[in-house]
Amino acid sequence: MAQIDGLPPLSDVIRTHELSAKKSLGQNFLLDLNLTAKIARQAGDLSGCDVLEVGPGPGGLTRGLLAERARRVLAIEKDARCLPALDEIAQAYPGQLQVINGDALDVDPLAHLTPPIRVAANLPYNVGTELLVRWLTPKAWPPFWQSLTLMFQREVANRIVATPGSKAYGRLAVLAQWRSDPRIVMELPPEAFVPAPKVHSAVVHLDALPTPRFDADPAKLNRVVATAFNQRRKMLRSALKGMAPDIEDRLLAAGLKPTERAEQVPLEGFCALARQL
Repeated sequence: MAQIDGLPPLSDVIRTHELSAKKSLGQNFLLDLNLTAKIARQAGDLSGCDVLEVGPGPGGLTRGLLAERARRVLAIEKDARCLPALDEIAQAYPGQLQVINGDALDVDPLAHLTPPIRVAANLPYNVGTELLVRWLTPKAWPPFWQSLTLMFQREVANRIVATPGSKAYGRLAVLAQWRSDPRIVMELPPEAFVPAPKVHSAVVHLDALPTPRFDADPAKLNRVVATAFNQRRKMLRSALKGMAPDIEDRLLAAGLKPTERAEQVPLEGFCALARQL
């Protein structure tokens, strides 16, 4: 990869710019350009797409995305220390990389990118889940993105693809599988990163569905599953009693048993309940 883009190895970039991963920003740098290129390929054919990247750090995945012929990349980086390294990549790919120093939660991608848009990111651990939920629950659907290719802690990745009845099944599984097809496409060991985290990581690819699998208001569904799984050991009527005074009647109207627990309820059941609220 370094020979392809003519830029120095990432270890040299980090040393030159005196970059060190900050725990407060959830940073873990992936330095193997072969791995970053492989992650970029998991996002699919990028030649006709703009790509949103969050938390590029020194730019390993950024270089992979551009080498895979992404039409344009918008990289949002909160850590200003990384900007000089990213600027070097922008100079190597004139007009193809825009870098914004800011918080991804505050940036509207459509103000900077042209559809079709894919998202590919080694998400900072401390905001990854929040960003995923936001991307999955816009009021209007289809969303601005065609697909998400995201790296998480392996435990989080397992929660996204989990099925009812499993210990990992919860809010993320319901929201992800309601409007997309998620699958784990790569796993990475701790030693692939600098510094090495204490956990394994995994890349999840989610393709947006044209329409949600079942009708439901996204805000209501999000609230239902967040409340239900916050007290997953309780029966539904107990866990959700604060949502409506007649919650037992609403559960029955949705075809659910008030004595069930959240982990037993399939996606369709949660959507039916959201329609009752």
